[in-house]
Amino acid sequence: MASNPIPSSQETPKAAGQTAAATLRQQLRQTGKIVMAPGVYDGLSARLALNEDFNCLYMTGAGTAASRLGMPDLGCATMDDMLANASMIASLDPRIPLIADADTGYGGPLMVARTVRGYIRAGIAGLHIEDQVVTKRCGHLANKELVDETVFLSRIRAAVMAREELRALSEGVQDIVIIARTDSLESLGYEAAIARLQKAIDIGADVAFLEGMTTRDQCRNVCRDLAPTPVLLNMVVGGITPYLSAKEANDLGFRIIIFPAAALGPVFEHVAQAMKNLKSGAIQKPPGNRGVREHFMLLGLKECMDFDAAAGGVSFTRGA
Repeated sequence: MASNPIPSSQETPKAAGQTAAATLRQQLRQTGKIVMAPGVYDGLSARLALNEDFNCLYMTGAGTAASRLGMPDLGCATMDDMLANASMIASLDPRIPLIADADTGYGGPLMVARTVRGYIRAGIAGLHIEDQVVTKRCGHLANKELVDETVFLSRIRAAVMAREELRALSEGVQDIVIIARTDSLESLGYEAAIARLQKAIDIGADVAFLEGMTTRDQCRNVCRDLAPTPVLLNMVVGGITPYLSAKEANDLGFRIIIFPAAALGPVFEHVAQAMKNLKSGAIQKPPGNRGVREHFMLLGLKECMDFDAAAGGVSFTRGA
C-alpha cells in the first residue's frame, strides 16, 4: 500500500521460489509487525484486495457459505466447498499467503488429515481448526456447542501428523501454518480456553486463536499468557469483540489480525441498495465512472492479453 502507518508485514520481501507457507512463517517471525489479512470470499473480492497490495489474505468461512451457498454460517459448507474456494483464491497470486477457514476439519482424525492434505496441495499457507461440533455456527453467534477437549486435540494432532507426512515426502517443501482455534471462552471461561490452546500448541499448532473475546483485557491477556506463540485476532466489525485497529492489535501483542467482513459487509450494504435502485427504475450509473472494460482491467485483463501474445496467440492483436 502506498502509505501505511501500521507496523505490518506488508513490506515483507518474498524470496524467489518461496512457498506461500514459508512467506507466512517469515512474516510471523518479524518482531513488532502484525500480519494484516482482509477477508475475501470469491475471485472478485480477492482480486480487489490483491490490487491494494495486501501481503496476506484470509478466506472467510462465513463469506464462502454466503457466496457459494447463499446461506448463513451454520456449518453447511463442506470440505469440498471450502477447498475449492480456497484453491481458486490461492491460485490468483501464489506468492501471497492465504489463510483459510477449515472449520472443524469436517470430521474425525482421518477427515481432518484429508482436509489438511488438500489445503497443502492447493498452496494454502495457513488454516484454522476449531473445537465446535461439526454442525458449527459463526463464532460471534451465541450458544455454540463444543466437543470434548480430547476430540479437539485429536483434530489438531491429526492436522500436525498430516502436515509432517507431506513434509517428509517433499523434503520440507510442502507445508502449512496450523492455527488452533477455540470457541470455549463463552461457555468454559478464560482459563479453560487458554488451557485448551496451550495443549494444542504443545502438540504442534503454530498459532493460537481465541474466538469471541469480549473485553480489551482478554485481548491483552491472551497474547501475554500464550507468549511466545503468535496469537491471531478475529476482528469482526459488528461482532462481540471490541473493535481494535491493526495498530492497536499490534500494540497488544497480536501477530495476525483478520478482517472477515472487509468485503462481505460492503456487499450487503451497497449491492442491496443497488438492487433497490434497479427495482425502483432508477438509472444505473457505472460505479466510480468505470465501464465494463475498466472493471475487467481490475480483474487482470491486461495480464491475460499479454500472456496470450507472449504465447503466440492472436486473439487480442487488435485489443479488447
